[in-house]
Amino acid sequence: MTDALTDLAPGDQDIASSGFSAVYRTYASQVLGYLTARGVEDPEAAMQEVFLAVLPRLGTIHGGSAGLRTLIFSVAHARMVDDHRRQSRMPARLPFEPDLDQREDSSAEAEALERISPQEVLALLDGLPGEQREVLSLRLVAGLTVEQTAQALGKSPGAVKQLQRRALGKLRELSAVKEYLKP
Repeated sequence: MTDALTDLAPGDQDIASSGFSAVYRTYASQVLGYLTARGVEDPEAAMQEVFLAVLPRLGTIHGGSAGLRTLIFSVAHARMVDDHRRQSRMPARLPFEPDLDQREDSSAEAEALERISPQEVLALLDGLPGEQREVLSLRLVAGLTVEQTAQALGKSPGAVKQLQRRALGKLRELSAVKEYLKP
């Protein structure tokens, strides 16, 4: 088979194509096994690169099947070395462990509440109408969700969101709050 490949004329595309198919079927599993055993990160992609590099050189192979095998595994070895070099330059990949991740983004409301004293919070809340004050107390001070607040007040979640939006809008208008919201 490989001797037939070496005798092909450059314009004989159909014969070259069927010859390449035969070479691929014969050696693909061996190349894949080699690359996998040698720790290549993506052995299937590397195997495809090997055969793409071998394809244009099929007509220049000497030594029959032994020469073809030598060429294929020389290219496979080079791809393996390239992959190991690339892997050595990459930073180590560690699995994400959510329990160890201590990053948190706090909300603007939480940051504002941290900057002001409890007495100031109470004074600001006292400036709100009753239902708005109750919603903000439950949401921001007690830390309840919208659904929990709605259940506690006997209102719909939409009504709670609306009351919270209005309350925060009113607080933003107050001059006492504006100084806490400055960067």
